[in-house]
Amino acid sequence: MDYVYILLGLALVLGGLVGYFVRQIVANQQILGTRREAQKLLNEATSKHREVLREATEEARKLRSVAETENRERRVQLQQAEKRLNQREEAIERKLDSIERRRQGLDGKERDIEKLRAELNETAERGIAQLESLSGISKDEAESRLFQTLKQEVEDEASRQARAWVAQIKEEADRKAQYILATAIQRCTTDVVSETTVSTISLPSDEMKGRLIGREGRNIRALEQATGVDLIIDDTPEMVTISSFDPVRRQIAHVALNKLILDGRIHPARIEEVVQKAKTEVEVIIRTEGEQAAYNAGVPGLHPELIKLLGQLKFRTSYGQNVLLHSLEVAHLAGTLASDIGADAGMARKAGLLHDIGKAVDYEVEGSHALIGAKLVKQWDKSAEVAAAVAEHHGEASTASVLGFIVAAADAISGSRPGARRESLQQYLKRIRELEDIASSFPGVEKAFAIQAGREVRVLVKPEDVDDLATVRLARDVSKKIEESLTYPGQIKVVVARQTTVVDYAK
Repeated sequence: MDYVYILLGLALVLGGLVGYFVRQIVANQQILGTRREAQKLLNEATSKHREVLREATEEARKLRSVAETENRERRVQLQQAEKRLNQREEAIERKLDSIERRRQGLDGKERDIEKLRAELNETAERGIAQLESLSGISKDEAESRLFQTLKQEVEDEASRQARAWVAQIKEEADRKAQYILATAIQRCTTDVVSETTVSTISLPSDEMKGRLIGREGRNIRALEQATGVDLIIDDTPEMVTISSFDPVRRQIAHVALNKLILDGRIHPARIEEVVQKAKTEVEVIIRTEGEQAAYNAGVPGLHPELIKLLGQLKFRTSYGQNVLLHSLEVAHLAGTLASDIGADAGMARKAGLLHDIGKAVDYEVEGSHALIGAKLVKQWDKSAEVAAAVAEHHGEASTASVLGFIVAAADAISGSRPGARRESLQQYLKRIRELEDIASSFPGVEKAFAIQAGREVRVLVKPEDVDDLATVRLARDVSKKIEESLTYPGQIKVVVARQTTVVDYAK
């Protein structure tokens, strides 16, 4: 049994030794394999290093070669630039030497010129002194006479040229303007009428006057307070007069009075009721007339406030011409004129329709109706071009646009056509006197006559004071002063006549 244990112990010892040696052998083999692998990797790395080093050396050699080539080229370029610079410096030096020599020569010539100038001045002074002694006039007087002669010759030549140019331009402009205006007028047909504002109402009997006045005047006071007008009830049989600066209020009072007269019931409460109904009716009429005017003129999209102001023009007249009908006529004419000259016809129609919009409120606001209308258009329409044309159509603005000229021309056509407006005798006589006074205010005018209802002024001049060329200037000056001083429809012809009569006798 002990033997068995001894054998087992020996076997275990031998097994341990064998295992140890086996592990040593395996470890040695792994170490050898690792060494061989490391040697292999080292050889490969050495080979790659040598290859990379060789490639880097080759690339460095190439770069060095390129750099040396570029350096040689740059040296050549620098040498060439330096050579050119030296040549330019030499050329500049030569030019400076030449300039210096010329300056020295010029200095000598300047001294010679100064000497000659002094001799010439001395000679000229002696010559002038001799001429003054021979002619008997001084140098200043001779210069003045020469200047006056030259001035007169230049003015005469300028007058002749101006007359020729003005005649040519006027002929061409008149021909073109006549064609355009004739075409525009032919396309716009209107009735020849002259309207007046109705300010009187016929009564069925004089007994109605007492009913309108009422007990202690309460009816007439209530009516005047409700309408804002003045009722004039005088000795005129069966007639009552309405007085007011506001045409709309006057129309409301007119409608209310007619209703009261037809109804027969006249007392303060009834008056207030009827006046309120009349206001509603007139407001409807104003809105309808404004919308119809905008439709007839081909101007859509107007602001309601402008429509209302247009409708109010239905009850406003200017020199007997209804302002709303006049505005419609100007809108059509402006659109036609704009089409003929290539302008914006739509803008022209709008400006023509609104050009007198200021007359709807000019009795409430200070200023001319053109400027008032321009402010209203700028406020409600937001169109700067239309507002400018409204302000310019009477020449009250500092500038003038094409649209303003078109509206002004259309306004003049509408206002000056036969039957468009009436003029009182006093205004007519005043305009005639002003025309003759303006023409007579110029020197050399003997007499002046306004003929053809103020459409022509004939000026007779004194032949000894005004020559033929001066008549041209006089006609132009008279025309300009008339344009600046007077307001008139259409145009005024200025005729200057100069007559020389020579009498002699054969003996």
